Amino acid sequence: MTDPDPINPAHYEVAPGVEVIHLTEHLDFLRGNIVKYVVRAGQKNPETTLQDLQKAAWYLDRLIDKESR
Repeated sequence: MTDPDPINPAHYEVAPGVEVIHLTEHLDFLRGNIVKYVVRAGQKNPETTLQDLQKAAWYLDRLIDKESR
């Protein structure tokens, strides 16, 4: 079965009426991606939870490296 809205699928909503974009649009790119991957980890596919968290860690490592300079 396909999602009724392929552009803005249901797994983007993290609480009734709240989407990750409502949080991340106020952050810079790295921080926004960290939040996005942590909050949505496993929502689309529970089998990819670890991979989603690893993506968040990758962005966090880049942010730490950037802030360390």
